Amino acid sequence: MDRTITSSNIKYYRLVQVTSLILIANLFLPFINLKEKAVSMSAFDIFLKSLQFLELFGDNKMLGIIIILTVLSPILTLLASLLALIIPKKPVLTISAFSYLFSALSATIVLFTVAKAVNGSGLLDTAFLVKYLGTGYWLFLILSYVGLTFAMLTIRVSPGYIVLTILSIIWLIPIAWVIMISFREEPGAYTSYFFPKKFTLNNYVVLLTDTSKFHYLKWFGNTLFVSVCSCLLTTLIVLSTSYTLSRLRFPGRKTFMNILLILGMFPGFMSMIAVYYILKGLGITQSLTALIMVYSGGAALSYYVAKGFFDTIPRALDEAAYIDGATKWYVFTRITIPLSKPIIIYTMLVAFIAPWCDYIFASVIMGDKYENYTIALGLYLMLDRTNITKWYTRFAAGAVLVSIPISILFIALQKYYTASITGSVKG
Repeated sequence: MDRTITSSNIKYYRLVQVTSLILIANLFLPFINLKEKAVSMSAFDIFLKSLQFLELFGDNKMLGIIIILTVLSPILTLLASLLALIIPKKPVLTISAFSYLFSALSATIVLFTVAKAVNGSGLLDTAFLVKYLGTGYWLFLILSYVGLTFAMLTIRVSPGYIVLTILSIIWLIPIAWVIMISFREEPGAYTSYFFPKKFTLNNYVVLLTDTSKFHYLKWFGNTLFVSVCSCLLTTLIVLSTSYTLSRLRFPGRKTFMNILLILGMFPGFMSMIAVYYILKGLGITQSLTALIMVYSGGAALSYYVAKGFFDTIPRALDEAAYIDGATKWYVFTRITIPLSKPIIIYTMLVAFIAPWCDYIFASVIMGDKYENYTIALGLYLMLDRTNITKWYTRFAAGAVLVSIPISILFIALQKYYTASITGSVKG
């Protein structure tokens, strides 16, 4: 045994080889099991039959890919495991881990594509369902992930990274799908394929230049104006309220904080009917000013995060400034604010995102005033039954464009999220 395989991971090293042997033997277990039709076939049987009837897969490449992945991935895993047994070095062990990763991804792909591939091939006279997958497949899926875990533990890499990687891929698939739709040349809301047949930039060009039906740039400007104004007002209100509750002591302070905390637990849309009639009484419905007031009006209810941050700033700094003759306003603007950059940026980001993404309040307040629509309302119009066929790909283009500012802000300022929670001064 090579010294690179230490005593702490020998057990995992051995289990990698054992799992690969079981995975190979699993090829001969029932992969498809249709009890009603008395059909039971192993992955190896399916592979042999596919070699006899290659013409069946001429128009159904997905079925051929499924068969290849099902047979090839266990073989590669076994070869990599045997190589690691002969040469127990970390690079070889890493190759073994990647072979299990390939096997796990193959098993996952099969799970989500096999039903459509089989039904599209015409091999069965009944609809194929996932429940018809037999013991062979389910062991293939489970053993792939188990072997991957053992392989990761062998090379001292936490399996948690694999979980996070898989989750990241799952989360990124819808985003990639929307982006591809935005470049798709074929119109319509539904296609039977994932990747577009032809790509074009025309969806973006029409969205930004054609104002005969939808005014995307106008809506974008409305949303930006409302978000920026709401962001500034909300930040001012939240920071003022939080600093006051953190630094000042007055009768009823705790009761006031508890009331704000309880009110903040109720979702804002519960009050939207009352808010609408209040705005109607003031005569400012269907205006951007009304939206700004709505998004900023309940800002004080979100005081607790910023207050927790201000509590981490030592009060000794304030007292030292008071001794030197500083006023409360001077302490707030010259001492507290410079130390509170993380929580200020965090508050501004949260306050900016809310109106940027909101649909519920904007739809209630704006009604049918088309020129004051925000992005959310405008994009929803494109999904109307009369527009969706022609405008669906342009809707995807609009969704991509509206996500760019938020993505840039998060990427540039994400470090302040952690800093806003941990506090300003350590020690």
